[in-house]
Amino acid sequence: LVQALPCTMKFSTKTSSRRKARKAHFDAPSSVRHKLMSARLSRDLRNRYNVRSMPVRKDDEVQVVRGHHKGQSGKVISVYRKKWVIHIERIHRDKANGATISIGFDPSKVEILKLKLDKDRKRILARKDRSTQDAGKGKHSEASIAQA
Repeated sequence: LVQALPCTMKFSTKTSSRRKARKAHFDAPSSVRHKLMSARLSRDLRNRYNVRSMPVRKDDEVQVVRGHHKGQSGKVISVYRKKWVIHIERIHRDKANGATISIGFDPSKVEILKLKLDKDRKRILARKDRSTQDAGKGKHSEASIAQA
């Protein structure tokens, strides 16, 4: 006389399988790639906003921190989400036929020096601000103990 319980299966989009994780990464839609294509902020921006990294966007000023072009900086011309790269002004190379093409950089290999701020970006910075976020996390104040 065992009663059958309705079986509800838990479903998660995360996986520990390397194969599935890579497929999810490379098949990610543009809206997800936007967040994945983030770069760290420079030390003075990090101190000012208490935020470690931000998604790169057009008109941000960045500096290359790895590779052959290390130390060069410029404004972001385009964020090419389909190819997972960003293009920076004044950093290009000459082709054999004489044409110049801009070099694509992985956003994780650049550092943001200057942010292009608008109301949406200011809202993101306020939300990610760690100084206001972790102030009372996990701590009991004397007032909350007295109420209990």
